[in-house]
Amino acid sequence: MKELKPVEDFFKNRGWTPFTFQMEAWKAFLRGESGLLHVPTGSGKTYAAVMGPFAKFLNNPKKGLKALYITPLRALARDLELALLEPIEQEKWPLKIISRTGDTSYSAKKRQLTNPADLMLTTPESLAVLISQPDAEDILKNIEVVILDEWHELMSSKRGSLIELSLSYLRSLNPELQSWAMSASISNLTEAAQVAVGRGQEPKIISGGSDRDLHMDILLPKKIDRFPWAGHLGLTLKEPLLEELNPDISTLIFTNTRSQAEKWYETILSTKPEMEPYLALHHSSLDREEREAVEEGIKNGALKWVVCTSSLDLGVDFQPVERVVQIGSPKMVARMIQRAGRSAHRPGGKSRLLFVPTNSWEILELEAVRKALKGKHIEPRRPLKKPIDVLLQHMMTLACGPGLRMDELTLALKESYSFSEITDEELKWCRQFLTRGGETLQSYPQFHKLIYDEESGKYRPASPAIAKMHRMSIGTIVSQESVQVSYTNRSRIGSVEEGFISKLKKGDVFQFAGKRLELVMLKDMTAYVKSSKATTNVIPSWDGGRFPISETLGQALREVISEKHPGMERLLQPLLGTQREVSRLPTAEMLLIEEWHSKEGEHLFVFPFEGKSVHEGLAQLWGYRFAQRKPSTFSFAVNDYGFEIIGPSDYGFKDLFDDEFFSEHEIVEEIGQSLEIGQLAQRQFRDVAQIAGLVFTGYPGAPKTGRQMQISSSLLFEVFKKHEPNNLLMKQSLDEVLTNSLESGRIKKTLQRLQKMSVEWITLDTPSPLAFPLVVENLAISNLSNESLESKIARLKKSWEKKNEDTSRERRH
Repeated sequence: MKELKPVEDFFKNRGWTPFTFQMEAWKAFLRGESGLLHVPTGSGKTYAAVMGPFAKFLNNPKKGLKALYITPLRALARDLELALLEPIEQEKWPLKIISRTGDTSYSAKKRQLTNPADLMLTTPESLAVLISQPDAEDILKNIEVVILDEWHELMSSKRGSLIELSLSYLRSLNPELQSWAMSASISNLTEAAQVAVGRGQEPKIISGGSDRDLHMDILLPKKIDRFPWAGHLGLTLKEPLLEELNPDISTLIFTNTRSQAEKWYETILSTKPEMEPYLALHHSSLDREEREAVEEGIKNGALKWVVCTSSLDLGVDFQPVERVVQIGSPKMVARMIQRAGRSAHRPGGKSRLLFVPTNSWEILELEAVRKALKGKHIEPRRPLKKPIDVLLQHMMTLACGPGLRMDELTLALKESYSFSEITDEELKWCRQFLTRGGETLQSYPQFHKLIYDEESGKYRPASPAIAKMHRMSIGTIVSQESVQVSYTNRSRIGSVEEGFISKLKKGDVFQFAGKRLELVMLKDMTAYVKSSKATTNVIPSWDGGRFPISETLGQALREVISEKHPGMERLLQPLLGTQREVSRLPTAEMLLIEEWHSKEGEHLFVFPFEGKSVHEGLAQLWGYRFAQRKPSTFSFAVNDYGFEIIGPSDYGFKDLFDDEFFSEHEIVEEIGQSLEIGQLAQRQFRDVAQIAGLVFTGYPGAPKTGRQMQISSSLLFEVFKKHEPNNLLMKQSLDEVLTNSLESGRIKKTLQRLQKMSVEWITLDTPSPLAFPLVVENLAISNLSNESLESKIARLKKSWEKKNEDTSRERRH
């Protein structure tokens, strides 16, 4: 195709040959098609997505903004701008690129609109803010293509729903709009592609690029723990890891939580102080400038070891990185691929990942990841269905910008994927909610947000103040109850959760951002601190660190646990051998249930291997069903492998058990009876209310506290509960608790799977290696200090190991 000559010349001048999938993508775009690029990370998918539009713009120059490149992270926009400027500057193409995110200054944003670029790099939230401008139609009417980066990360979240709604508006301006999504790690390609292009088009799926050469190694301990404690941070392997790390090789050290990252950074620094100039910490609670400085240090090679979280998961181009370390199980196959892909991030690169298990069972989790990868089993990502809070926000956005016409909105929603099943009644409820406050808030003028302009047939904001407040609240990333942390000279360090800082008093020392900090005072939602040399074990903890194993990884783990493991059989013998001797090793076809009597009562251990969220729901469901047969009060513990129900002494779990425990009928109602599900829904309602615009988060520099937000949303929740129980936002809050927190869909599938399995009941003398972490979980829930908890665990392990050795000796004789 002659249109591709400028692009082909660029590749030729660089000494490159385009990959087949790149040529295919360029030609598909020039034919007017839309779809999905499914290409391994670091294989050249960015050029595959943008060079087609570049070729079109060069061959058919037009004024105005013509392309949007949506990225989930601001940092990615900065990196991508530099990458895309390279061919433009080298070939002297008359094309202009800009970035527009929350970091872009107000003056720069004004200049961007008076002198528009050909392509704008932006985020889902910044696009929505653009649509909310009065001249949105003039700004966006010439958009021909939207490119969606890291689609697997966005699609299954409310940010993905926000993008779908923004795309539905852009398609109303230009029915010929093309959209191309990109993903390296997703399995439901057809669905993902359809969500990206909408229901009005047949998507084109282009796969290509060679599978990355992924070399995964494991740092094995010298001795396997027969009774593993699942709560370890992995620090027992710090010395072998530091021996393994090369100071001259750029390495990302991933942890699953921010607290764990802080602890590992401090541990490495104290053990290897000579690495201080080359060592850094990166997670989402650090100040933006600090994170950007770390990212730049990785790119220019100044930093060699960076301890990080999922804040560096996505596709920032860190070509100097040659190795990745994963501390603890990633809990998802896709997450392991994503993190491994941060190393050798270039076509033909060989990704190297070193896995550091935090307990003995995680060695088998890595084997499960390997098995899943070999079978090309990767987790699907599902779009949300009709999140009403996001729809209400979008309706306000349209009203603030081009104006909201209900007939146009209805047609646009029918062409989207996630909102295509919206009913006329639901849309009518949304309209009344925004114009009159719905059924219950009609007496409060602040909830009468929209007024109808008969002349234009559009809804508009009731006042400039309402429009201003809405623009400041756009987005679906719900802010946590956070407090800024700053030095007394007001230079910012980052943010911690309000609940953590409220437990400290003046003079207390804690570790944050890799520093030891002394609290000076707490004022106006800012914790002022100064540096300290005092030692401390106090580290902030954050919500959101809950990573249950995925359905895909759980399936692989059930298969590998009873398989032979050549090369590691001898190492795993203490763990697997003890499980066989004390109990049984479960298989993919057998459900293991263990019973144990202690002075606390009767313990029931069940091992479906479905992840914490599913097990939490199953434990409550089974507890409810046991209580229906014989009333009692239970306590529970859950982990990724199973759950524990503790009943009173002589409570005969097995005598009360029958096939009905596997019934999936009425599980929502039964879980609702067994849990304080109303309280969970009320907490979820706070987030829903914030996205829907019911609760204002505050003005810049004067945010509302978490307590203020909770009080405001709780009052609304109680009003709706009493006077409007069918309120769609109330219903959504309950659905989100069941679907997201308790994964009711997976619970149903699990029960259906368990119905087909044989059940093996084992009576234990001592807890098995599988049961031991659940016992520890229950100990941790009690009011023991960390020191007494660890000492009690040590005594239990010593006692049980001796008892197990005595039992084994008796069997041999």
